[in-house]
Amino acid sequence: MVKHQPLQVYERQLCLSCITGIYGCRWKRYQRSHDDTTKWELLWSLILLFTFCLLLVWFYFWWEAHNDYNEFNWFLYNRSGEWSDGTVPILATTAAGFTYISFLMVLALCHIALGQQLNLHWLHKIGVTAALLTTIVGVISVNQAWRQEWDIIPISLQATGPFLHIGALAAVTALSWIVAGQVARSEKTMFQVVVLLLYLTVSLGLYVVPLYITSPCIMDPNSLKQRPYVIGHQGAPMLAPENTLWSFQRALQMNVTGFEADVTISVDGVPFLMHDRTLQRTTDVQKVFPDRHMNDASFFNWTDLQQLNAGHWFLKSDPFWTVHTMSPHEKNLISNQSVCSLEQLLKLASYHNTTVVFRLRRPPPEHPCYHSWINDTLEAVQQSGIPQSLVMWTPDEDRAVVKQLAPGLIQTSLEKRSPQSLELSGISALLLRYNQASTQEIRDFSQSNINLTLYTVNEPWLYSVLWCSGVSAVSSEAPQILKKVPYPIWLMRPDEYCLMWVSADLISFAIVIGIFFFQRYRVSGMHSYNPEQIMLSAAVRRSSRDISVMKEKLIFSGQPQ
Repeated sequence: MVKHQPLQVYERQLCLSCITGIYGCRWKRYQRSHDDTTKWELLWSLILLFTFCLLLVWFYFWWEAHNDYNEFNWFLYNRSGEWSDGTVPILATTAAGFTYISFLMVLALCHIALGQQLNLHWLHKIGVTAALLTTIVGVISVNQAWRQEWDIIPISLQATGPFLHIGALAAVTALSWIVAGQVARSEKTMFQVVVLLLYLTVSLGLYVVPLYITSPCIMDPNSLKQRPYVIGHQGAPMLAPENTLWSFQRALQMNVTGFEADVTISVDGVPFLMHDRTLQRTTDVQKVFPDRHMNDASFFNWTDLQQLNAGHWFLKSDPFWTVHTMSPHEKNLISNQSVCSLEQLLKLASYHNTTVVFRLRRPPPEHPCYHSWINDTLEAVQQSGIPQSLVMWTPDEDRAVVKQLAPGLIQTSLEKRSPQSLELSGISALLLRYNQASTQEIRDFSQSNINLTLYTVNEPWLYSVLWCSGVSAVSSEAPQILKKVPYPIWLMRPDEYCLMWVSADLISFAIVIGIFFFQRYRVSGMHSYNPEQIMLSAAVRRSSRDISVMKEKLIFSGQPQ
């Protein structure tokens, strides 16, 4: 007599093999397990989740910090002495690391959804550790060298918060399929309670978080103030070498209403435009004066400065990746640029009736103009013939004397002070970095008739947020970009926003409840069938091409012949 055991039928599970194989190098069926994940692997899953969250914040930070990439590169230049775009390797490694960790997170979620035991391969553990440590080092470095830039996160959330909320709702709603499946399949009451509480806490938190989302762009459109004026910071430095006449002329072509420049005084008392302490980065001083290329720029006389070329460096280093878009005529104009004096800039501004604001750097103590720097600069302003009402005067030193000699100048402060303090000092304008004034402070300055200008604003989203806040002017390195922003990127009435997030919450809640009921019904239905019947019936329905049948074991029992 021959006894047959039931056929063991295995469906081809290519997708499952890829998931477990890529995640834990478990390509074979016998390597996979439905047992509970070990505590060690649970710890690595938590490390993976933490790394993903940290990289998500890090990636978001660098995405929004695009407004200040030039500032970051300048910080690197001050430390290394060599100009390069340091954001390129950072962005490349951040994008690669975030993509890799996100892929592992998706695979881990697929394991959980399919009831597979988590078992991260040791190579992936090394990769996760490397990504985590690299990101932590990056965070610490930024915190030490560029701490003020962290403010970009809360500021950017004023523009992205409402939409990130919708995205987070969609993600949590999608996760309900996995959570509901785990709760329905689990036979441990404590596990079910803990998972449900965690999920409900996160969900409820997301449902009510719009109560704490504030954005100046959630407002009545009728109360929107006029478009902020755009001031060319160093002209249009993305289109021409910074602080050159051609740069300011290009800024005029972009409809700017003012110029912002950095001023240094030469050894013979001529104020000229220069941002750096030395001439090395923005001129060919190393070629013309090789023995003096590291000297302070203020120790050159005006005759020496006029011998320098201030355009070749721009074509060579291409700091904003824009040279390839320029015509041969533009490149020729750029290559012939020289160091610009303050008087030349003021005459250009006077001709076009354009406001000028400049930062004046005091020369070193051993400089012959150390004590006369204010008088030398004021004399250059008066000799240029520009109306005093077009000049924003920023130095605090000898401000009372300057008011007497040139009462028509717009007295401007570079230091954040209260509106009352500014009024008592006779200051009517304020120039601050964009992260130094909150929305409420911007409105307070506006009500006190203090003209507030914020720098450096290059991105349309930031310009839109400041516009909705009520700022009167911004200083920008990218006037050609802001020129294309005739209206805030988005503007929403409070009642419209309330309707949007309440509707999103209700839809999410309904879908989550439906998924939980469906998963419970689905799992309970599966438990009501005999697994052997399901296996054999599946074998009958599928053709031999779609299944792999193990060899049948024949067990022979000894029978008398």
